Amino acid sequence: MESVIFHIDVNSAFLSWTSVHNLETGSGPDLRTIPAIIGGDKKNRHGIVLAKSESAKTFGIHTGEPVVSAFRKCPFLTTQAPDHALYHAYSKKMMDLLHTYSPDIEQISIDECFLDFTPILRLYESPIAAATQIKDDIRNRFHFTVNIGIAPNKLLAKMASDFKKPDRIHTLFFDEIPTKMWPLSVDDLYMVGHSSASRLKSFGIRTIGDLAHTDVDFLKREFKSHGIRMWEYANGIDHSVVDATEHELKCVGNSVTLCEDVTAETEARRVLLSLSETVSERLRSCSQIAQSVTVEIKYSDFSSFSHQMPLFSPTNTTDTIYDAACHLFHELWNGKPVRLLGIRTGKLLPADAPVQMSIFDFADTKKAASDPAAFSSSVPNAAERAKRLKRLDAAVDSIRHKYGSDAIVRGSFLNNANEFKPKAKQKTDPPPESPDG
Repeated sequence: MESVIFHIDVNSAFLSWTSVHNLETGSGPDLRTIPAIIGGDKKNRHGIVLAKSESAKTFGIHTGEPVVSAFRKCPFLTTQAPDHALYHAYSKKMMDLLHTYSPDIEQISIDECFLDFTPILRLYESPIAAATQIKDDIRNRFHFTVNIGIAPNKLLAKMASDFKKPDRIHTLFFDEIPTKMWPLSVDDLYMVGHSSASRLKSFGIRTIGDLAHTDVDFLKREFKSHGIRMWEYANGIDHSVVDATEHELKCVGNSVTLCEDVTAETEARRVLLSLSETVSERLRSCSQIAQSVTVEIKYSDFSSFSHQMPLFSPTNTTDTIYDAACHLFHELWNGKPVRLLGIRTGKLLPADAPVQMSIFDFADTKKAASDPAAFSSSVPNAAERAKRLKRLDAAVDSIRHKYGSDAIVRGSFLNNANEFKPKAKQKTDPPPESPDG
């Protein structure tokens, strides 16, 4: 029996999820209906377009270009900063729903996945009928749309989902390749980047069909193993399978390129506090605790340095990660202007893993040495403080998940809540984020 694979891809995910949140909370417009983007702002030196509306696309705005360039093309463009906690919440809702259809799901980014439909073929009238039910279910429940590609393998399913958008279903079976895929530009083939496409076109290979009919030995000489892979993909050949295994999370982190260089440690600490909040929240959402913290610094001359330290006890609390990050920054910083700051946590454990507490979690070791009685009496108070911090973090997470990331803000951020808000792609494995669908 021929396999049937679905590729499910959220249409312009970041922009769609932000729009749904805006409408649900009354906090902003439906960005899908106006020229709009998700990204940094005109003052952010490294702000890029992460997602765009269809009307923004008509102005020639494309994903990945600088925000300042997008505003030159459309001066009345609406922009909104990314909110990764919000996106992960919507992603989880969608994935939870999809798992009610089938357990055979491989999530490849925050907004897309493969679903092996083969084992449940008999339960539905047809693959298209099933895909229509899934697509409409997502739209009716969550108010955003997806494209679904249906094909005999993952490659063709992904190619199919990239056909006309939004809210569409497309098939790409082997007998449809000559009419649906081969006429497309070689740039449109999965895994053919700009450099490879330019070289292929210099050889007169302009369409996917041209590539499919090119001598594979020639491609191997010119592109080595990548040439063979491109030829196979052009002919619809892909032997990979849907991998529903939950892979072990290796690290959770985030970094931010600053609108202005940081030149004082007090300013750096505020950035580190914002990053610590983001990273600790992601750890908690993944039910993980970290045994190490790493701080990364990129200076204004683009030189980069990082420093790591183990934690006395694994944690996912904001204050503990922040204290470690400040200690590392103080050791690492050479006084030069800082362009980028990042925090990464590693050596992760499940949040319910048994851990051995350390005296460093509870009290000053000098006090322990000089006044054992005072140290002993301080342990219960410190232990209770640790519990209070965990409860506080949980309460903040709950409020932000329900009302948005800006619903509760630390006092130190009141005058400029967004000044140091991390906008960079999160460093969490797996899955990676795919901002624009």
